Amino acid sequence: QVQFVESGGGLVQPGGSLRLSCLASGFAFSRYAMNWYRQAPGKERELVAFIDSLGRLTNYADSVKDRFTISRDNVRQRVYLQMNSLKPEDTAVYYCNVRYRDREFWGQGTPVTVSS
Repeated sequence: QVQFVESGGGLVQPGGSLRLSCLASGFAFSRYAMNWYRQAPGKERELVAFIDSLGRLTNYADSVKDRFTISRDNVRQRVYLQMNSLKPEDTAVYYCNVRYRDREFWGQGTPVTVSS
């Protein structure tokens, strides 16, 4: 079955950086686009970043453009989210996601808190 293990979240000061990692299993990872979403307390889950199956095309929410970078390693079946210049409004639980066989699959999430 499709499974994700996310890691890399934590507490960071404003202006700091974190790198999130998501290890995928249970499907042909290299054939599917991947997404990172986030959900802040009391808010709807939002799409943060997208990467196509080969890692050639990426797209970002306006709120994170030029600060976050999504990448992937198809050999290691991992997708990453490098987050720089973090702001308090980036505080959220971050999830990796795939749309596989017309279903959405999510990891358990990794929390990120940006605070001084």
